Amino acid sequence: MSRRLSTLLAAGTIALLTAIGVATPAAAAVSTEQKLAVLSSWTQTSASSYSAWNSARLNKSAWTDYAFDWSTDYCSSSPDNPLGFNFSLSCYRHDFGYRNYKAMGQFSANKSRLDSAFYADLKRVCATYSTIVRPACYSLAWTYYEAVSVFGSVAAVQQADLDRAARMKANAERQAALR
Repeated sequence: MSRRLSTLLAAGTIALLTAIGVATPAAAAVSTEQKLAVLSSWTQTSASSYSAWNSARLNKSAWTDYAFDWSTDYCSSSPDNPLGFNFSLSCYRHDFGYRNYKAMGQFSANKSRLDSAFYADLKRVCATYSTIVRPACYSLAWTYYEAVSVFGSVAAVQQADLDRAARMKANAERQAALR
């Protein structure tokens, strides 16, 4: 149900942007304002913004005229799936925001929001895991967020951070097994 709702919201966002003349994938020339408007709509903290970006990611050819940079190294040198928590798409969207705002000379004005959207994405990932291991996931999400917020890269995540979350996860699983 929530996947269908996300898809509908993403489609609705794209339809709305197209109707107001912002998202015109078939347009011959895309203005800077149009590109920034779409970029902004895809880099907000909401689940619908994430869904709209992900829908576009799965259909990049429709957005060719916008010349977005879709390249990614996912979570840089930090694990994409720390302790089995799948952070790869959250890191991908974060890279998308960083790379495109930098290319447009608008990075510093948007960095804080991009980092907040990254944290929101990570928390949504964590919410999909069992309540037993979710605190360890949230701990890692906070660590990844702090790394990008302070250093601009999740590469700053240290092994000690991963070890701490691994201990949290193992303790929670052990306690759950004893119940």
